[in-house]
Amino acid sequence: MFLQMAAAAPAALAAEDHKIPKYRVVTHYQAAAQPGMPGPYPGRVASVHAAKCIDETTEKPDPAVVREMMTRGMCALTGDSNVRDAWARFITPADVVGIKVNCSGAPGIMSSPVVVAEIVQNLIGVGVKPDAIWIYERFEDQVQSVHYDRYIPQGVHIWTAETRRGSAESYDPATYVETTFFDEDDTRSNLIRLVGTRFTKIINVPNMKDHGAAGVTGCLKNIAYGDFSNVARSHAGSVTNTYSFIGTLASVEPLRSRTVLQVMDGLRGVWHGGPFSPNRKFRFYPKRMLFGTDPVAVDRLLLDIIDDKRKAEHAVSVWDRSTKYLGGDDEHRNNPNVNPFVREPGHIEFAGHLGLGVYDLDKIKVASVEV
Repeated sequence: MFLQMAAAAPAALAAEDHKIPKYRVVTHYQAAAQPGMPGPYPGRVASVHAAKCIDETTEKPDPAVVREMMTRGMCALTGDSNVRDAWARFITPADVVGIKVNCSGAPGIMSSPVVVAEIVQNLIGVGVKPDAIWIYERFEDQVQSVHYDRYIPQGVHIWTAETRRGSAESYDPATYVETTFFDEDDTRSNLIRLVGTRFTKIINVPNMKDHGAAGVTGCLKNIAYGDFSNVARSHAGSVTNTYSFIGTLASVEPLRSRTVLQVMDGLRGVWHGGPFSPNRKFRFYPKRMLFGTDPVAVDRLLLDIIDDKRKAEHAVSVWDRSTKYLGGDDEHRNNPNVNPFVREPGHIEFAGHLGLGVYDLDKIKVASVEV
């Protein structure tokens, strides 16, 4: 059993007001020679905007426009002129592919079925069999509200780790991160079993969402909190441990090595109240998709997208960590100047220090495409 003490992060990585817990990471999986995160394109992001990709009134995406966005985005990321060649850089016909969707805000906000269906078609296009493709998430009730089955070919799996909230059957007891945050009884967060036993590659499909504790919910939070059990314990009070916990989870093998592609669905987004979306007035429509292998670089761009929208709406910045904006859940749902937690957008920079990607904007190269 391979033991990694990830807690001993250098003090320089943490601001004075961050106390990094001691983490014990247990896994018998070895890192790949070139882990999927940050992958072959560290610090490189393809950003594709299409004004007609979604109808803001009905919130229905246009499948043809989404298809063009994905084709142009993948080619811009890899430099290939043929989209099949671009996908073939990451996926082979022999792979079993997990597509990690985000359904925590469904049906108001989620990884769009149109986007996910286009990913499935591209996987089939490089030779992956439908029964080797798994659309997966943690909670069954959230996924059922999306109806991915109406958009994908027969044989593609739609799977959730918890058909009953809190059930542990689908998690690997031998792969976990152990730490104590708030004197909780259960101090372990276990990895979804299929990540190690079934999937050979993972495609991460997050949304563009703000988050009251983490600052934003992007690539890192979707792949970390969406692949482990018992994660909500990191924010039991106004001061949370999302700053260090997100990156620590995302670094665990084999999750880090097998997550080979980030496809951020920004057809619509949430600028306040995320990760959920009960109030439509806080949704917006970036009409943009981001492609990369580096989750830190993609999330660094997301921070500015969310914060720019919040500034335009005269809402407090995601960077503001003052306790004067703290309030209850009811206030937070309706007032963009109230936070339930002290936000931790610094979790993205922390993940960069763990080797998951490039955080410095001056070192991130963006290939911008207009469809």
